[in-house]
Amino acid sequence: MSAKKKKKKTKLVIGIVIGFAVAGAAAAPLFMPKGQAVYKEVSAENGNLSSYYTFSGTVEAKDRKIVRSETAMQVEEIKVEKGDAVKKDDVLIETAAGEEIKAPIDGEISVVTAEENSQVMAGAELVGITDYSDLQISMKVDEYDLKSVEEDKNVNVIISALDQEVKGVISSISKEAATVNGAAYFTAVIDLEEKEGIRVGMSGEVKILNEQAEDVPTLPMDAVQFDGNDNPYVLIPVQNGQPKRKYIKTGVNDGIHVEVKEGLTNGEMVVIPSEEEPAAPGGFMPLRPGGMSPSGSQEGQ
Repeated sequence: MSAKKKKKKTKLVIGIVIGFAVAGAAAAPLFMPKGQAVYKEVSAENGNLSSYYTFSGTVEAKDRKIVRSETAMQVEEIKVEKGDAVKKDDVLIETAAGEEIKAPIDGEISVVTAEENSQVMAGAELVGITDYSDLQISMKVDEYDLKSVEEDKNVNVIISALDQEVKGVISSISKEAATVNGAAYFTAVIDLEEKEGIRVGMSGEVKILNEQAEDVPTLPMDAVQFDGNDNPYVLIPVQNGQPKRKYIKTGVNDGIHVEVKEGLTNGEMVVIPSEEEPAAPGGFMPLRPGGMSPSGSQEGQ
């Protein structure tokens, strides 16, 4: 055989070897041990779960008073400035007639409208007083969530600007609804505990306990799937075979984990289909949420 022919033959052999290597690499996932990389295993673990209703609102001063003139008068002397702390019955203004206008509440002078040596009419605004030590937050409650709100109920309030959680108590709920964009809302008021740094106008998120479960089997929420009738199930690993479906009964969830009321006990293992692999090793496709195979046919239970 000529050198030229030998060279061609050599190239052909190398090409065949490379071809088998590529084909082997492409086929490798089909011969990988079942369950590898396609499913991840998790076990049911006992834990505590809580779910909450959440509402948003704005911090307000519970007690705010505007002091007005009762009759026409001339302001002689203003004895306070904006930012001054005052007690009830402290003198705020003296008139030219010798009358004294006093503070109706404890608080801080938030605004001074009157001017010395000026004539004012009856009903004119003179001074504003705000009690910043007694704050509240008002929230709108949808009519369908009203069942979760009741007077004297303890709640937690997250003050967004401070990233702090403070305690609160629902002090009142409106008797009549206000309609906004066709939806009925009630107003609930929460009295806040005194906490340094909270200011009027700050936004807050109110958390009200809905359900809770303690020392119960739990799973990550992505471990639970649903069939065509919305019945929850999990996949149980089977040695050298496709995972089997097992129906369960769920309870409280916190958005991350869910309670398993029936069907699993603490320590039992389940598998979760991986979204990273298009096909399962061993030549089968993992179940999609809802129990449907990628082709759209219903998998056997």
